[in-house]
Amino acid sequence: MTSLIDVIFLLLLFFMLTSTFTRFTEVELTAAGAGSAAAASGTPPLFLRLGPESAQLNNAELSLEALSEALGTEAGDTESPRRLLVSLQPGVTAQRLTDLLVVLRGVSGVSPTILGTS
Repeated sequence: MTSLIDVIFLLLLFFMLTSTFTRFTEVELTAAGAGSAAAASGTPPLFLRLGPESAQLNNAELSLEALSEALGTEAGDTESPRRLLVSLQPGVTAQRLTDLLVVLRGVSGVSPTILGTS
């Protein structure tokens, strides 16, 4: 007779291989090119300072909900995306950064670059 542990192991293996794992949400990240220089478009980059409880776009205090509209007006109708430099203050969690990236995904004409903690 086959032992019970072997049957349980085979059932576990079967269900693991036949099940599909769904992703609830996903945020697309792209890496910067190695040594690529920024094109001199004449427009200065936007600067966003992200804190644990606040966000400042060019020294103007905003909430994450209002950031989408503010970035839409700042980016304007340019052909190439305008650079957005994001500086993380100490204490910013990964969830807070993910919330920002979800907001930025909905804004066209902005190319974000994450700088790190300052």
